[in-house]
Amino acid sequence: MKIKFLIPLVLLAALVVAGCGGDDSASSGAAGNSTDRAFVADMIPHHVSAVEMATIAQERGESEFVKSLADDIIESQTAEISTMKEQDAELAEADVEVGELGMGHSAMGMEDVSSLETATPFDKAFVDMMLPHHESAVEMANIELEEGADPELKELAEQIISEQEREISEMEDFLAS
Repeated sequence: MKIKFLIPLVLLAALVVAGCGGDDSASSGAAGNSTDRAFVADMIPHHVSAVEMATIAQERGESEFVKSLADDIIESQTAEISTMKEQDAELAEADVEVGELGMGHSAMGMEDVSSLETATPFDKAFVDMMLPHHESAVEMANIELEEGADPELKELAEQIISEQEREISEMEDFLAS
């Protein structure tokens, strides 16, 4: 009699354990927190601003360095904007609220992009504007790494840090030459 009672319990336990594994892709966005939402809420317009600056640089750039940098910024940051929008949609669907990164507008390197339309000499003005812009992106990405929870956004933050630190170094070398 005891064995007949145990068999259904063992089967029930096996079903419960089996239900705990499997594909979690539908709930992957639920792994995020309010820092993740703040990161994308701040980084998307930040990247849009960089793309706007780079678009002007494609037209007005005087050196091959600035034109190439502008191309790289447009390509990489447009792709990152798309990724961040997708992740933000998943976080919003999971009812994750938008938090704060603790950085003000000016601390994010958000400049008046339109000033580049008449800046002379252009290349120096562009690099002088893009350097603090990149530095603030690195700072935002570091906050995401420290306080965020979404694994895809943390991976993106690492990518942003790597790319933008490399570009910062290249821009500093350009200004020094």
